Amino acid sequence: MIDNSYILGLFGQYGFTTGTSSLSTGATQRLKAQPTPPWDTTRQAQQSDLLRAALAGRSLINEGAARLDVPGASADYGKLFTLYQGLASLAALADQAGSPGASTTQVSLADKRFEAGLSEVTGWMAQAGFDAFSMVQGTSSSLSKSTAGVVRDTSKSLTGPIHEGGLADPVAAFEGDVQFRMTIGKLETSVDIDIDLAEMGAQPRTLSAVISHINGKLETAGVQTRIGREMIPSEERTIQVGDKTVKLPDGPERWALMVRGSSVETVEFSAPDTADAVYVVQGSGAGNQLLKFTDGAGVGAAAGIGETHWVDGRMSQNGLPEGISAIRATETDAEGNVWMVADLSEGSATQPIKGTSDVALMKFDSAGRLVFSRALGAASEASGYALAISDDGRVAVAGSVTGALVNGDVGANRAVSDSFVTVYDLDGVEQWTQRRGATAADEATAVTFGDDGTVYVAGRAKSAMTGASAVGGWDGYLQAFSQSQAYPTAPITAASKFTTQFGTAGDDSVAAVTVEGNDLYVAGVENGRGVLRRYTLNPTGAPTLAATRDLGLMGGEIAGLSVSDGRVVVAGTTHNSDLASGATVNTAHAGGKDVFVLSLDPSLTADGNDRITFFGGAGDDTAADMQVRDGKVWLTGVHDRPLGGLEDDPTEAYAARLDAQTGAVEWSRVWQGAGNQAAPATLAVAAGGASVLDRLGLPTGVIAQGDSKLLTAATSVRVGDRFEVVGANGRARTVTIEARDTLQSLARKIEQASNMQLRVTVASEGGEVTGKDGETALTMGGLQRLSISARDGREGAILKSGAAGRDALAGLGLSPGFIGRISGNDARTTYGVDLPNTLNLATPDAAKRAGEAILAAMKVVRDAYRDLKPEDPLTKARGQAPAYMTARIANYQAALNRLTGG
Repeated sequence: MIDNSYILGLFGQYGFTTGTSSLSTGATQRLKAQPTPPWDTTRQAQQSDLLRAALAGRSLINEGAARLDVPGASADYGKLFTLYQGLASLAALADQAGSPGASTTQVSLADKRFEAGLSEVTGWMAQAGFDAFSMVQGTSSSLSKSTAGVVRDTSKSLTGPIHEGGLADPVAAFEGDVQFRMTIGKLETSVDIDIDLAEMGAQPRTLSAVISHINGKLETAGVQTRIGREMIPSEERTIQVGDKTVKLPDGPERWALMVRGSSVETVEFSAPDTADAVYVVQGSGAGNQLLKFTDGAGVGAAAGIGETHWVDGRMSQNGLPEGISAIRATETDAEGNVWMVADLSEGSATQPIKGTSDVALMKFDSAGRLVFSRALGAASEASGYALAISDDGRVAVAGSVTGALVNGDVGANRAVSDSFVTVYDLDGVEQWTQRRGATAADEATAVTFGDDGTVYVAGRAKSAMTGASAVGGWDGYLQAFSQSQAYPTAPITAASKFTTQFGTAGDDSVAAVTVEGNDLYVAGVENGRGVLRRYTLNPTGAPTLAATRDLGLMGGEIAGLSVSDGRVVVAGTTHNSDLASGATVNTAHAGGKDVFVLSLDPSLTADGNDRITFFGGAGDDTAADMQVRDGKVWLTGVHDRPLGGLEDDPTEAYAARLDAQTGAVEWSRVWQGAGNQAAPATLAVAAGGASVLDRLGLPTGVIAQGDSKLLTAATSVRVGDRFEVVGANGRARTVTIEARDTLQSLARKIEQASNMQLRVTVASEGGEVTGKDGETALTMGGLQRLSISARDGREGAILKSGAAGRDALAGLGLSPGFIGRISGNDARTTYGVDLPNTLNLATPDAAKRAGEAILAAMKVVRDAYRDLKPEDPLTKARGQAPAYMTARIANYQAALNRLTGG
């Protein structure tokens, strides 16, 4: 049978396929369509040669080296090949830095050359000027939306589930003595409404009945605020049967209370009967959790709906946001809110981080609901170690940062950590940040406020801090900062008051610092021994070391330090049963690693009143955190873990309150966690923070109805972060983040920088429509994000990342690249090459990420090469033949069959 393609070829309309015919064989001998690319095995450069040239400091971009073996080929091929060779050199550097045997010197040199080479390659690409297409750093799209979102104000507040069952069923949370007060604020006045469910008499306390009772009180008081209910969808339930997952029927309905406020009213809750509350942050098999306990029996602690591993005295259990890798400090403020310092390995859906890790300051209300989260805004890596709240409402966070933080400054060595301290107001708005670093690594591990507002920071450093002298190994250090403001609306600035360094020739650390009057105390482990230091603060200059107390070999850690009721209280863990030798032992060491609580004279001089209490079992116990309130010591940690246990072995948690002087354990609880894992990390105590409101899921204090709209508060961008907008004329204009910028002001800046090529709007997501202003719908709640597209009839523009360490696009969740028309007959093809300037080779993980990004960029170059291939006239017409031609082919086939006897 004769191939139809041969017949079609006779008519000159369709190419013929390769076959045994000499005609088809000759037809496939076509001219070479494209130049041989540098990734072809015949042209591929040796990686060792590329690496050697790159390390020698040679330029990674060499346009003269691009060889085109097809006469008359487009100049775009040469530019693609030049770019590819530059990327291949960067890949060689990444492989070198990421190899297991690379020395510190090799990594440092490769990182330095990579930084310069990346800048060279991306800079060249930006001005290469391809003819057939465009190539930009980042992505290519018709619409770009920021992933960072700003929360809209709302007067609605939803509790957690308080009832499981039908609306006609009595609610367990409403049983017993339920009394509280709602204070509704109106402009210059406020109204107190007392709620007492005993006034309902014998009426069943169903959800509907109680809500009706409360709303009747509110209506009588003449306020707009009301209480409603909200059904929470049941979680899907499944069971594993063999290798199949079987879906179970949905569980019973769950209901929450909804506080429906008004934009002209504030809502505050309080209760007549309260008890102390203790908050414990723990890691478990179910993730990070915030647990709330009380030591008071009168407030009615009970297991909440959906909570697990309940223990008597626990008021609530709330999951913490995802993306948290570590939590090292929590504190409560005067209103009973819980503040937390967390390390982030990734940002949230609405608050992306700029680097590989960052620090977040989170505020939760007394019911465990997240009020807001503030990202530090580190360009590369950061960790938070300490937190303090002053009497006047300032919040200090201290830790370490690697890479850029303030104004792109990376410190003496961008590959090692520096100490930082940031002070916020109670609304979470940053007041000032100070970064202080040694040549080698250092980190701030403790922070506190003095009576005069001075911020004291303590930590450790591997070399001399600025203004101090190194002792040897890791040293302890102490710094102080004062703040000032030239006039009421001027920026708040901070200045260093002193820096002092101390320790031994070995490795030393500082775990805690506190101020009492004119005395400053520091506690840490120095060369393996527990050491307390007392300094006398001076009006100017560094403090004077007044006393030192050596506690002996630790075999453990210091967890906390406080001065209360005229005694210095220190807590931690130790293997040493003779710690603080000479102190009266209230309770003996039980074996393994035990928790200790030590009470000393403020002078640190040993005397007959020194007391030490050991707490724990025969196994290993930990003291993750310590707080002292009214002379009582609160502790949390892991309880009595068997000696020699493995990391994944089951763990139990504990919380306890002790009398430091007598050693009496006045309250304690032990509990388990999901996956048999319960590992407390921090503890915070709120005086009078527990009440019947906890059973109802309601917070103590004023309910927050909104949050800051400043970009520096709602996102991870910092003042001075920037990016560029390149319009159709090729001119780049810089957009810089300012202290008062919001989404609205930023939208105007981007439009103007694009020479009105772009249309930038603030798009609302979620929330509810509350009315109309003309044709504009008024909404409440939900989120707002930037939405960027090309204006009608305009080409669009390119967003370019800011300089390394000062890039605002990453913090806004906007991708660099082209935004404009990417489809249509007259639309120009644009390729996006995502090579952010934050790529580096400083660590193995960073080198791995950089290598992956370079490989992805090389693929884009290969894609552009493939798409640049000229159309083949012999293959252009392949496809379904028209009907008339199919009929003619059939007739010719029949004739041939008759001639050949087929």
